[in-house]
Amino acid sequence: MDSVHCFHCGDQCRSTTIVYDKKIFCCHGCKTVYDLFKSKDLLYYYELQEKAGRSPDASASKYDYLEQPEIIEKLLDFDHGNYKVISFNIPTIHCSSCIYVLENLHKIHPGIQSAQVDFPKQTVRVNFKSTLISLKDLVVLLNNIGYPPYLSADDLEKPKVKKNRKLIYQLGVAGFAFGNIMFLSFPEYFDLYGTPGSEADNWFLYYKDLFRWLIFGLSLPVVFYAGKDYLISAYKGVQSRVLNIDVPIALGILALFLRSTIEIFLDLGSGYFDSLSGLIFFLLVGKYFQRKTYDSLSFERDYKSYFPIATNKINRQEKEDSIEIYRIKKGDILAIRHGELIPADSRLKDGKALIDYSFVTGESAPVRVKQGDKIFAGGKQVAGRIEITVVKPVSQSYLTQLWENAVFEKDKTTRFQNLTDRIGKHFTLSVLSIAAVATAYWLYNDASLALNVFTAVLIIACPCAIALAAPFTLGNLVRILGRKGLYLKNTQVIERLAQTDTAIFDKTGTLSSTRNTHITYSGMPLNEAEEALLLQTLNASNHPLSRSLRNILKEHEISTLDTYQEIPGHGISGKLSGDTIKAGAADYVGSPEKMKENETAVHISSNDLYKGYFSFKNSYREGMTHLLSSLKERMD
Repeated sequence: MDSVHCFHCGDQCRSTTIVYDKKIFCCHGCKTVYDLFKSKDLLYYYELQEKAGRSPDASASKYDYLEQPEIIEKLLDFDHGNYKVISFNIPTIHCSSCIYVLENLHKIHPGIQSAQVDFPKQTVRVNFKSTLISLKDLVVLLNNIGYPPYLSADDLEKPKVKKNRKLIYQLGVAGFAFGNIMFLSFPEYFDLYGTPGSEADNWFLYYKDLFRWLIFGLSLPVVFYAGKDYLISAYKGVQSRVLNIDVPIALGILALFLRSTIEIFLDLGSGYFDSLSGLIFFLLVGKYFQRKTYDSLSFERDYKSYFPIATNKINRQEKEDSIEIYRIKKGDILAIRHGELIPADSRLKDGKALIDYSFVTGESAPVRVKQGDKIFAGGKQVAGRIEITVVKPVSQSYLTQLWENAVFEKDKTTRFQNLTDRIGKHFTLSVLSIAAVATAYWLYNDASLALNVFTAVLIIACPCAIALAAPFTLGNLVRILGRKGLYLKNTQVIERLAQTDTAIFDKTGTLSSTRNTHITYSGMPLNEAEEALLLQTLNASNHPLSRSLRNILKEHEISTLDTYQEIPGHGISGKLSGDTIKAGAADYVGSPEKMKENETAVHISSNDLYKGYFSFKNSYREGMTHLLSSLKERMD
């Protein structure tokens, strides 16, 4: 049969089909969001982009921690009386429809005053009145319309970082001075000063000295503010006996400035302040371009970005209380539900634990944990509610130690000297040698030209082309690679790649593709009725293996099961019209087969008759063989 898709979210309608207002919805959540948009006159949302919505998560209890004042205080950007401002990260923002509905939140709830979306960063800044809507209710509202905010432990300790605008100010000063120096130099360019007593003896000649001193004055902030970073870097390089690329640049800047200053003071000419300010301006443009490229591709995150803000602690009265993960102490008993991360190293106290360690190890196959066994932080529980006893606080957990390992240190510049600095060392020595030889020659032949020759060599040989080419070229490479889905931490990675002689690959998710899992069936074939019942049963489960299996089963008529049962850590069963099917672990379905210890399989039984099993094997990514062959030719 032809597949039916939801009007709101566009997902395929499988086990449930709801018809409302002559439109089809996959669940009551999507129908409710549509009804809400319709009542608030926001149906233009669907005209901007068809099927732009997201199916909402019906759970609201998971946001109970947003009722705690100390957590609210840390999350708010501004708090004055009843007037609050908060910024949310909304990963599901993806089109103009999303912007439209989020910036019209005030039409949905009177407590929301305004909302502003930053589309590139996928964030929304909301102004609201706490007397009309609480923070928890605001988050639940966003969740219910299909835009759940991404709240993590990293949000609790986010510093109010003041943006460093120094480069922008330097660029502004250099650009302003460059334009005005060019403007004041027009009489020099067109020889409008003339000579005293001639017909050209006019007001240009009268104001010549004023123009030149204004040019000199404008050059001072360019050199000693906008260009000071190059001078400081060169000084520190010489002090450390390292001739980096900033040394010849600083020599060129100082040579231009000193020669031009001498010409102004001795009334020999207007100097070269226009070239000086232009040089510094364009160097700063290159640096600004490089910074903007890094900012747009920045993905510096640590483990706190993935942890929840709070979890549930079981108190002495056997009741659950919300607690910030940084307040978790050794000995605390935590309740972890299906799909939640383990925040600290613990031991299983009660329940059936099936832990997905893919965040820590990259392996997608869940690991069974017995009562009393240790569970490491970063694992995700995928088999129902469990209770764990904390053995180490978050700050001392295995995941924290792994992330803070020296391998992940950000600053490795001392171990690697980039290409421009290596060029700078030889280039500086060559320039100084040529300048010295040329000066010595003219001191012998015509001493009056010696100073001009010396400064001319330093000015002309200033490696502005290299300094400009480096940020533009490397920054552009980072941008191009980013568009192809390859994100580099910084430009040093590009230069290090040229020196790479050994490549080490992680298997899961790198060499292999979890999306193209190879599934094979062994056993008695399933008839059409059994396959249809299996599909209905799998549709009711959210387990990763269930999702993989139902993708390979052909479509059947959607029917409602008479009974459905899911036993976390064991399997699922469904019953329809007297027929029963089970899918899960071997002991759950009554399998006589003995499976390999590391093999992932889903066993099937129909009406208590064992049928066979589906085995799962990851397939390698397309083109991986060619890639490895080409790398083998280039590397040892």
